[in-house]
Amino acid sequence: MSTATTHMDNKPSLQASHCEDEERSKRKQSHPLVPALRFSEFDGDWEKKKLGDVGKIRMCKRIFSSDTTEIGDIPFYKIGTFGKQADAYISNELYLDYRERFSFPKIDDILMSASGTLGRTVIYDGSPSYYQDSNIVWIDNEEELITNSFLFYIYQIVRYDSEGGTIQRLYNSIINNAKFSKPSLPEQQKIASFLSAVDEKIQQLTKKKALLEDYKKGVMQQLFSGQLRFKDENGKDYPDWEEQRFTEVKNLVHGDGDWILSENLGKNEKYSIIQLGNIGLGEFIDKKLKTLSEENFDAVKGTLIKKGDILINRMVDNDLNVCLFPYSGDYITSVDVCWIRSGEEIDNSFISFLIQTRENQKKLLSLSSGSGRVRISKKNLFERFKFQLPLLEEQQKIARYLSSIDTKIEAVTHQITQTQAFKKGLLQQMFV
Repeated sequence: MSTATTHMDNKPSLQASHCEDEERSKRKQSHPLVPALRFSEFDGDWEKKKLGDVGKIRMCKRIFSSDTTEIGDIPFYKIGTFGKQADAYISNELYLDYRERFSFPKIDDILMSASGTLGRTVIYDGSPSYYQDSNIVWIDNEEELITNSFLFYIYQIVRYDSEGGTIQRLYNSIINNAKFSKPSLPEQQKIASFLSAVDEKIQQLTKKKALLEDYKKGVMQQLFSGQLRFKDENGKDYPDWEEQRFTEVKNLVHGDGDWILSENLGKNEKYSIIQLGNIGLGEFIDKKLKTLSEENFDAVKGTLIKKGDILINRMVDNDLNVCLFPYSGDYITSVDVCWIRSGEEIDNSFISFLIQTRENQKKLLSLSSGSGRVRISKKNLFERFKFQLPLLEEQQKIARYLSSIDTKIEAVTHQITQTQAFKKGLLQQMFV
């Protein structure tokens, strides 16, 4: 270990150790241009630079709206579609002409958004495409000063300063004056290679999550359409599913959220309030909850919800959101968040999955109305919404199977979050 900094093994590893904050602070004071976390074969100070020192800012030639079509040869990326799917195209002839005569990115150049969400990056892969001038720019960097792969990570940590306070746009002067520190080319390459391995891990996990989510959608379609059926314990078919309404379910316990005025709310009171924004499609969204005192709880005649209750957001956005409540404690729901607790013939987890299916979402949306925000009434939800219901035993088998897929998705999501946090820590410690 160097006296200046903590070193990392030569082989990229996701097990690199972290420095103590106090020790790192002392080292930065005595060696301001040395990173806290460093590969063992490198030493010495990094150099202070500005982005304008390592290359010139470039942009494509301006394309006018009259030059674009909705369908065409070459995708034209505007700031709104940068990093997404293009919605405009230019002719191949114009593309070849402008690419030859004007500035155009090289393969591996780092394109950057200079307006909208500032500082988003896309690595140009060489595919035929064109980019909106001034809103999408790149630095034509000198590779003997800074590599593209290292510059990619500099963009993730650099701070842009402006005398006007909040930056609305990355003007060339702001980009050129952005300060950073750089090491030697071999150290740049080593750092970029290590961080690329972390990014690749995140991409692999993200792809795995997407595949699991697609698999779940396909299985749900088959299960709720009857294409895929479970057998009973004797290997025999279960009876056909029957059409039901919630009001036809025996001993169903349900209710709507409590009407709570803003003046009734408090800070750190006993009862936490579940609101519309906490209900996702198949997931409970943890947000800081508003609270209600015992006195006001009694005044509004509040109803406590329980772990495992079905929560339904009656305010319709693109979907009618539904989830199971995952916690125990003193919780109530606000108006337009209704809940279902139990019934002799239903499994709560199954009902949550059933409401999430495309077919039932369409039914529920057709029963919703409103000139401003669209909502489904309690009457339409509980009395008019019809759905197919199997025997309780088959419901439970379906719910367990789909829940097992959700558990796998949650595990991968947790891995993604952990790896992203690990990368964030690396960016803080591997750069000056």
